[in-house]
Amino acid sequence: MAPKKAVKGYIKLQINWGQANPAPPVWPALSQHWVPIQEFTSRFNEQTKDRMGVRLPVVITVYEDKTFEFIVKQPPMAVLVKGKLNLKSASKVPNKEKVGHLTFEQVKEIATEKMPDLNAVDLAGAMMTVRGTARAGGITTDIDGLKIDEVRAKLA
Repeated sequence: MAPKKAVKGYIKLQINWGQANPAPPVWPALSQHWVPIQEFTSRFNEQTKDRMGVRLPVVITVYEDKTFEFIVKQPPMAVLVKGKLNLKSASKVPNKEKVGHLTFEQVKEIATEKMPDLNAVDLAGAMMTVRGTARAGGITTDIDGLKIDEVRAKLA
């Protein structure tokens, strides 16, 4: 087993898949930790070339010896919800103006995709998170008004 490296810090950014370049916000964030910017951008672009243009969170772990690792997360929940409904933007007044509706299956698909990044205990909890994000954007769902136990029962 290799010896554990000392972590110097973590950098959190949101970068479009396959489109990282040595310009802001990448350059300022990486340069302060002496991370080789060209190496990061080429590795990131190679790993994420399959979904060009989707904005993704990335967490970069920087070690004392100036090496780094990065983890690419799933797109933000709001992006997934809007993408499922092909919406350009959410409602400006979510309590009054509704802009779409997600079916039970669509909520389940989004929750399944985002589950690795959530701290939900199970799929039903992840679906409740999707519901909250949708509601904040003026989007109704088939699980509006249901309690988590009722969602679990529907999943069974």
